[in-house]
Amino acid sequence: MMLTLMASVFITLHWLDIVDILLVALMFYQFYRLARGTAAINVFFGIFTVYLIWQIVKLLQMDLLGEILGQFVSVGILGLVIVFQKEIRQFLLLLGSPKFFGRKTKRFLFWKLNMGSVHHLDIDPIITACQKLSVNNTGALIVLARENELRQFADTGELIDSRVSEQLIENIFFKNSPLHDGAVIIRFNRIVAARCILPVSGNKKIPFNFGLRHRSAIGVTEQSDCVSLIVSEETGKIAYCRNGKLHTDILPSQLKTFLEEEFNNNQ
Repeated sequence: MMLTLMASVFITLHWLDIVDILLVALMFYQFYRLARGTAAINVFFGIFTVYLIWQIVKLLQMDLLGEILGQFVSVGILGLVIVFQKEIRQFLLLLGSPKFFGRKTKRFLFWKLNMGSVHHLDIDPIITACQKLSVNNTGALIVLARENELRQFADTGELIDSRVSEQLIENIFFKNSPLHDGAVIIRFNRIVAARCILPVSGNKKIPFNFGLRHRSAIGVTEQSDCVSLIVSEETGKIAYCRNGKLHTDILPSQLKTFLEEEFNNNQ
């Protein structure tokens, strides 16, 4: 009996149904990656559990309980939008940013599309400035924009629009400078703005010893395809962040290799 039922299910299963199931699974996986580590993931599993119970109740033809749960699920759709507005916004930003499709090529499902190379970046002044700031234990947060111009964050600071130089970066982050508090945004070898306000990551897995500078560096890379560089004011150590992943205690030589691969590798 069981084998007959399973055979009938496989016979009636259309190939489009398989594609439908795979796409839904992919959507839930991407959403889980965004909500993982936050309190929102617990709410999601709670609502999903109620939905599964509702489907089981419908199969058992328990009309009264099914009607109550059905009303709860229908109202719960609106609740999902309210509870997960931050995660939904991040998901839409992820879909629209090049980092969703890959670093050097855009990816659509199982295919890679060549979208050209990233604009060349003069990294030497940036690395030298980070090294000098590290020696002097001067805190710094530098954001290197890519396809996403980060205008929404640049507008929160002081517009500069000047060619990148190590002296200018050092002067901006000098402790008595009025521009040192905040982030510097660099795009196309030009310092776009300084003293910029960045979104703070809500990831609860970030160690408690990391302050707002590191959390902001993580937050901006969670919402865009940029790369952020951090110099710790307490320890003088250099770190970089990409795609929400922080790499700490980086040597200048390692930073140079990373930036060359990210921005100037045209292969």
